Amino acid sequence: MGSSPRGSFRPGVRKPPRKRVRLLYERRISLFSLLVALPGMIIGGVFIVQQPWSLESKCALVFAELFVWWLLAMALQEQTTRPLQTLANVIAALREEDYSFRARGAAAEDVLGELSLEVNSLADLLADQRILSIEATALLRRVVEEIDAPLFTFDPDQILRLVNSAGERLLQQPAVRLLGRTAEEIGLARCLNSESETLVPLPFQTPNARWMVRRSSFRQKGVPHSLIVLSDVSRALREEERSAWQRLIRVLGHELNNSLTPIKSIAGSLSFQIANAVADDGQRQDFKRGLEIIETRADNLNRFLQAYRQLAQMPPPTLRKTSLATIVERVAGLETRLQVQVAPGPTIELNVDPDQLEQMLINLVRNAVEAALEPGRATGQSTNQSNNEKAIAPAEDPLVIIRWDAREKDLVLTIEDNGPGLLNPSNAFIPFYTTKPAGSGIGLALSRQIVEAHGGSIELLNRSERGCQARVTLPRFLGTEGQPDAKPGG
Repeated sequence: MGSSPRGSFRPGVRKPPRKRVRLLYERRISLFSLLVALPGMIIGGVFIVQQPWSLESKCALVFAELFVWWLLAMALQEQTTRPLQTLANVIAALREEDYSFRARGAAAEDVLGELSLEVNSLADLLADQRILSIEATALLRRVVEEIDAPLFTFDPDQILRLVNSAGERLLQQPAVRLLGRTAEEIGLARCLNSESETLVPLPFQTPNARWMVRRSSFRQKGVPHSLIVLSDVSRALREEERSAWQRLIRVLGHELNNSLTPIKSIAGSLSFQIANAVADDGQRQDFKRGLEIIETRADNLNRFLQAYRQLAQMPPPTLRKTSLATIVERVAGLETRLQVQVAPGPTIELNVDPDQLEQMLINLVRNAVEAALEPGRATGQSTNQSNNEKAIAPAEDPLVIIRWDAREKDLVLTIEDNGPGLLNPSNAFIPFYTTKPAGSGIGLALSRQIVEAHGGSIELLNRSERGCQARVTLPRFLGTEGQPDAKPGG
């Protein structure tokens, strides 16, 4: 077989497509401008050649005609391409989010002018939308910062991308140290793995705080993100718990009072009648002792009930300016079993109910003194490093100290003792719960009710060395309703 002729078709071999050569828009306009004027130029050249002029004059006129021809072509190109270049620059500026450029020559009833009008209108619209977007973003950021609930956003890799001020306070770190870290590193991995509207414990803040997790999803630049909002429901749950106890106490108090009053009355009447009716002195004395026991126990039970009714009948605080040092000194002076030390603190006045605040401090100081004076509390054990034998540490003097420290928005008051500490501090605030043989179990519950009515918080902590610390946090600026003001002096 002979070889195929050059350029013949061969099956299975596709020729690459030829690239179309296309002139630029400006050059096409120039070419069309020249072609439009070409017939007139030819006619003019023929007319010049036919004239009985000198060769120099004919050449000069032809060159002049060519020059004018070129000038008209360039002018036409300028008038056609310059507005389009301007519109391209405006659109490029819009793409770069620069809305200060506008197209010139915008006029109605003109094709190019109407296009310029539309581009300018689009620029105005985008500028307005950008301003609205900036304002909405600023408002959203402001709202997020002012929300008292901790708020966090995480990307698909569980890396923190946004945190508000409440979240910084919860984690006790600034945002610059938190952003870019994983949920596991900052202790929020459990929140991401929990269902929405569930309670989770967190490894910070007070040990008995309970947080509700609200989870939702959103997209940012097409990437799914997780939004976590935490709500401290400890106080709300305690309020419900307190309301239940108050209802129970009211019911019990009502029923027991209905029984104790006639018991006490009848016991008194019988005691009087027996004294006159029974002749035997021994029998009379037996009856009298029995009735006295009934009357005495009825009185004790009535006082017992009245103490518990304080939880159900605590009035709202009556606020007025009060010197904290004065109240602390007075409460420390009331304790006669042990000299309570008062550490020097800043001079400060609080807008509080002084009677309720004093009652709260009396309860806390009394508990601290009783813990410091508890038998056997003054001995401890230490380890001899040389022979690993345990020895009894020397006895410590009972000690109770009251301190306070003023911060920007709140006041921290602490009562410390060197007693044996608490086995379970979280149970100390439960009404009726007590570890003392003669305790009623309402002192700490009443103290927390007073503190929370003033917009503060209270917690019991075992000290690292020995003893217990009661820490009371009160807002420095309170409104007339017992809630913290938005800003100092408000």
